[in-house]
Amino acid sequence: MPEKLHPNAQRVADALLEHGLTAQVVVLEDPAPTAATAAAQVGCEVGAIANSLIFDADGAPLLVLTSGAHRVDTAAVARLIGAEKVRRATPEFVREHTGYPIGGVAPVGHPAPVRTLVDKWLDGHEQVWAAAGHPHMVFPTTYAELLRMTGGTAADVG
Repeated sequence: MPEKLHPNAQRVADALLEHGLTAQVVVLEDPAPTAATAAAQVGCEVGAIANSLIFDADGAPLLVLTSGAHRVDTAAVARLIGAEKVRRATPEFVREHTGYPIGGVAPVGHPAPVRTLVDKWLDGHEQVWAAAGHPHMVFPTTYAELLRMTGGTAADVG
């Protein structure tokens, strides 16, 4: 019998199916609090990890899916989206708008749609890995699938 997924990861798996994707959630042996630890466990380059970062953009949630090889330039992102200020969100803000804890924020399965930017650098990888709702869980996908499933906008965020 297959291992039962954490409810957050099941929400991600269900969202993937709703988008017509067949990717399976992968349970990691250890938590993956950083792109480097996730990359080491799945056997890919750090740049192929799609970090899901939630920002507070003038009070509204903004999801930035950035390559693990990048840092987000919040001033540049603010200019890009026309916000006065973009800053890291509090853990409470993240959970309220995504339903996930920091360290496990998935790009899909949120209570309501979240405006999303997808780092163009991820397009340089045939396969990328994203969080699946829990620090021990990820799923493989592609840059094109990330754009499609999130309704995101391709952007230079670093």
